[in-house]
Order: sequence, then C-alpha cells, then structure tokens
Amino acid sequence: MKKTLFALSLVAVAASASAQSSVTLFGVVDVGMTRGTASGTGSASKTALTSSNLNGSRLAFRGTEDLGGGMAASFWLEAGISPDTGQGSATNTNNQNSGSTAAPAGTQGLTFNRRSTVSLSGNWGEVRLGRDYTPQFWNISTFDPFNNNGVGATVTIFAPALIGMAQGGLVGPLVRASNSIAYLTPPTLGGFYGWGQYFLGENLKNGAATQNDGNSLQARVGYAKGPFDVALGIARITYAQTATTGDYRSWNLGGSYDFGPAKLLALYGRDARESAPELVARPWMIGTIVPVGVGEVHAQYSSYKTKFTGGGNGPSVTQFALGYQHNLSKRTALYVNATHVKNTNFAPGAGYTLGGSAIGAGVTDPSSTGFDLGIRHFF
Repeated sequence: MKKTLFALSLVAVAASASAQSSVTLFGVVDVGMTRGTASGTGSASKTALTSSNLNGSRLAFRGTEDLGGGMAASFWLEAGISPDTGQGSATNTNNQNSGSTAAPAGTQGLTFNRRSTVSLSGNWGEVRLGRDYTPQFWNISTFDPFNNNGVGATVTIFAPALIGMAQGGLVGPLVRASNSIAYLTPPTLGGFYGWGQYFLGENLKNGAATQNDGNSLQARVGYAKGPFDVALGIARITYAQTATTGDYRSWNLGGSYDFGPAKLLALYGRDARESAPELVARPWMIGTIVPVGVGEVHAQYSSYKTKFTGGGNGPSVTQFALGYQHNLSKRTALYVNATHVKNTNFAPGAGYTLGGSAIGAGVTDPSSTGFDLGIRHFF
C-alpha cells in the first residue's frame, strides 16, 4: 500500500512538473571603462569601471505554465546588478521620492527592481501585475539606437529628471513603475499592438494635496510590419502642484525603417510639468544603426529644450553620440561609444554631464564629453 501511494505521489509530481512548460534563468553581464569630462574652470573629470553601457546588467528568472485552452500563467523576476562592484540595484516602492530605497554603498542587496510581474495571457492578450517598464519610456527606448544605455543614451529620457520635469528629479516613474496593472494586446492583430498601464502611489486618501501622488495612466499604441515600425506613447503622472513640481504629462511619437544597409530611427514629443509657471519641453531625436561586417555603427543626435509658459527659455541640452558594437558571437560583443553634450540656460555650476564628471561652481553653459569601452555577455 505504501509503495502504491509513493508511486502515485511521483506521478502527481511529474504531472505538476510537465504542466510548468518552462522555467529559465538568464541575464546580462556588461562591464566597461567610462571616462567623462566637463568644460570650464573648476570642472572635474572622472574615469571609472562601469556597467550597463551596451545592455543593462541583470540576473533574471521567468517561467510559464500552460493552463490549457490557449491560456497561460507566467512570472518574470529581473534584478539589476552592477558587476563592477557586485552590488544590486535600488528600486522604488511607490513611484515617489518617499519610496526610494537606495542604500549606502556596499549594503544594497539584490532587488528585482527591473521587473517583478505575474501574468495571465491568452488569445485575448495579457494582463500583467507588478513592477514593470512604463509604456511611455518603452517608446523612447525602442527608437533609441543606444537602447537607453551608456553615454550614448538619448537625452530625451534622462534630461527630464535633471531639468525638473518629474517630482524632485525622480527618474523612477519615467522608466519603471511599481504597483502597476497592465494590459497588452495579443500579437495577432495584423501588425497593430497596444499596451495600457495604470500604477498606484498607494497613499492614504485623507484629503491631502499629495494623496494621489505617484498615480499614473499610460499607454502605447503602434503598428509594425516588415521593416517599418511606428508607435505613440502617452503618460500622465500625478504629483501635487508647487512652484517646482506638478503633474507630469508626456507624449512621444517614434518610428523606424530598416532599409537593409541602414536602419533609420526618429522620435519627437512633448513633456510638460504643471507647476507655476508651467514648464514645457520639446524633445526630439534622430539616429541610425548601420551593419558593418559582424558589427554595427550606432549614431544619434538628440535635443531637449524647455520653455516656461509665462515666457522665457528654460534649461536645454543637445547631444551627439557615435558608437560601434563588434559581435564576437551571438552572445558576446565588444563596444566603444563617444558622446558630446552642450548645455544652455542652466544656473552656474549646473547641467547635464557624462561619465560622472562635475561642472565647476561658476561655469555657465558647459559642455561635457564621455567615452565607453567594454564587453557585454548574454547568458
């Protein structure tokens, strides 16, 4: 009898294992040398071993269970890592400054800051819950030749935090959001695709001006067929209005066309911060990816210029980036990137810099140059 029960338990375990169609461990290790310089008296350069200059370094797990009838349940846990130091990456719990969990150097443990979701999918699409990329950011990254990595990343994603387009310079909601609920369309719509997302700041509803901070509604819709891809991303993130903060509203339209000898990419949009006075930006980018033997040349020119609705120009950044990726195999590549940035209308000692360089206290309208040289490996 005991042998029979034991045999039945093994059958049950085997059936359970077969229902789980896949569990995968994967990741990226990307390490390089980065040097940044800034112009002007008192400015400082920096040389450092850095990570994620070609692709974001990460350790991840994902799995799918076939539920039958075309339905599946899945999970995705993805942690950012810094292989140059061995540290994990920080996250944000509520899409506000109060939810930042950055820890002192050497104490940040492994966090699934890049993605931690559970999903249910079928012929009707996918419902996804947890921490994930935002549709608005994904639209920028998709059409950036540098995939939002290294010194070559377009200024249309990082400049908003520096210029104050988000609460206290918070980058988190612009890239990834916690407490999100999303719907993604199925890949069977004749080239059309869509992604809607709502995320929560999870504050007490006590009548305070900040009770809705960190809430957002975002979407991305597009069409991809053959060498052509075009998509629109929109977002509104709620923050209480002050002289320097307020609701963040954004839209961006991006597109790409692969001609074979070269792939062209472009992006144009509008960002606004509903402060008093309102600050409005017109970001744009044009770039290309050119196959050269076993490698690729990447180039882009991007601009982020702001104006106050009451009159007057705000801080602005322009950037030119050029890079080369040499593929040693499908998983391993060497890369080199070079970028130059020009700042205008910043307060003395302030501006957008590359490679960790610093601007001298009295320097106005500084420029900055950055270089990456490294290796990336998929596993």
